[in-house]
Amino acid sequence: MLPKVVVILAAVLLGCQVTFANMFGYSEPNQRRWSRRHGHCAGKTQSPISLHVSKSIPLHMPAVDMIGYHNLLPHPLKLVNNGHTVSITIPKLDDAAKDNGEFMPYVRGAKLPGEFEVESVHFHWGDKNNRGAEHVVNDIRYTMEMHIVHRNKKYKTMSEALDYADGGAVLGFFFNLDEDDNNGLQAINRHLHLIPDANNEVTLNVTFSLASIINGVDIDKFYTYKGSLTTPPCSEAITWVLYPDPIPISPKQISRFRQLADVQDGALVDNYRQLQPLGSRRVFMRVGNTHHTPVHALTSEVDYRKWEWFN
Repeated sequence: MLPKVVVILAAVLLGCQVTFANMFGYSEPNQRRWSRRHGHCAGKTQSPISLHVSKSIPLHMPAVDMIGYHNLLPHPLKLVNNGHTVSITIPKLDDAAKDNGEFMPYVRGAKLPGEFEVESVHFHWGDKNNRGAEHVVNDIRYTMEMHIVHRNKKYKTMSEALDYADGGAVLGFFFNLDEDDNNGLQAINRHLHLIPDANNEVTLNVTFSLASIINGVDIDKFYTYKGSLTTPPCSEAITWVLYPDPIPISPKQISRFRQLADVQDGALVDNYRQLQPLGSRRVFMRVGNTHHTPVHALTSEVDYRKWEWFN
């Protein structure tokens, strides 16, 4: 049997390893160090990237079907400040709910390789209004970017899914400064003061639908490409779908995000990753009002399924 002091020391060291694995910074020197602990961060299909209409391949393809996006999310939802972002954790349905016909929202369509069930929502924002979003669209970096993270249904957990190239899908939405409050953000925004510091979390006494957050967005128009998580471990397992039509956010609303603290008790701002090289990847852009066009009809023009993600 190991001496008690050795067991305690081992536990402390293990705890430190877990803590250090979850600690990363967004300054340029810190971002360069990500790949020392997480090899994928130096990969060739990393995110975010710069998107441009002139450098994208226009394709006639189905829109993304957002199944259950108008349904209220299961509760209780948790709002978490993990020191790197604000995240909304969505609980899984229990067997009784499933037997009752309830299901988690999921997406399919476009060039998504399967059906993808929602996992969580999080945000990236800047200290100033002219930065914050991770992806740059037609040379514009918006004030904030929201990621709705999904797991391929054929994998049981997100952790498992990230080991596979078809494991995850992220829908990205951009926020642009506007005079008036965005009502869709209110359920989140009014609770931010309850999670001022890193590792704070609060259980929300309200729920909402994913559709309410993206109300007004032209979801028939998007860019899509193959990439990675934008934070360590930078797993190259993500099919990205990005909607360039920005969502309004008021100065008061964005200021509440900027009042949060990060893991080092500094301001939690500018939590976006530097742009990554596109490399041999193709970026596709959905064109045409083909939302209600049957898939078999699309194949008569340009078969979107035959286009590979890489040159």
